This record gives sequence, structure tokens and C-alpha cells, in this order.
Amino acid sequence: MQATAALTGDATMPIGISAIDHVQMTVPRTLEAESLAFYRTVMGLKEIPKPEELRARGGAWFEVGAVQFHIGVDPDPSPKSKRHICFLVPDLSTAKRAIEAHGIAIEEEGVAEGLHRFFVRDPAGNRIEIGQR
Repeated sequence: MQATAALTGDATMPIGISAIDHVQMTVPRTLEAESLAFYRTVMGLKEIPKPEELRARGGAWFEVGAVQFHIGVDPDPSPKSKRHICFLVPDLSTAKRAIEAHGIAIEEEGVAEGLHRFFVRDPAGNRIEIGQR
């Protein structure tokens, strides 16, 4: 019932969230290698070591500024959806050319709330927004 109280505005104490430590997306085991190559090569993310006790689970961890981006492995694919992460870049045109040079299709592009952006999908179908403010 506590969750219901929070959803209806009856909560009496906020939990004090101050930042995001990491975000995780998942890929199916069958697309793990292809997906990790996408994030390493196409996206150019800086990979960081996973803790030894978590390495057997597969996937990889990346560092993006002060936030970590984790790729986890699920046994099965997830349905296609609009859920996504947004990576900011200093030059959207350069990022778009680089993505297209890898043969990745641009799914949608435009401007929302001052964010110039486009969307792509990783090999597992996860939606990724690339944006510039």
C-alpha cells in the first residue's frame, strides 16, 4: 500500500534522489557479441571493467561522462518499444554522418524542447536517441 500512497500524492517523505549512477539496457544472448561491437565501435563508448563477480553474466559496462551505461544479457529478445537512452554529442551532423557510414539507418529525426536529435536502433532493437543542445 505504500506504493499506492506515493502514486496518489499521499507520501510524507521524499526519498532524496540526487543523481543517476547508471542506466542498463538489455540484449538477448544471441545478439550479445553484435550488440557489444555496436556500442564499442559504432557508438565509440569507453568500456570499463565489470566487477569480477559479475563478468560471468555477460554484457559490458561503459562510462559516459559521470554516468555508467550497462549492457545486460537476457535469454530472450525484448519487444520493440519507444523506451530509449539519449546520448548527447557536440556536433549532431558529424554524429549522423558517422552513424550512417556504419550503415545504420536513421529511424526518426527532429527537434523537441530545444534538443536537435535523431533515433537509431542497436542490433537488439533498443532505441537510441542521439542529440545536441
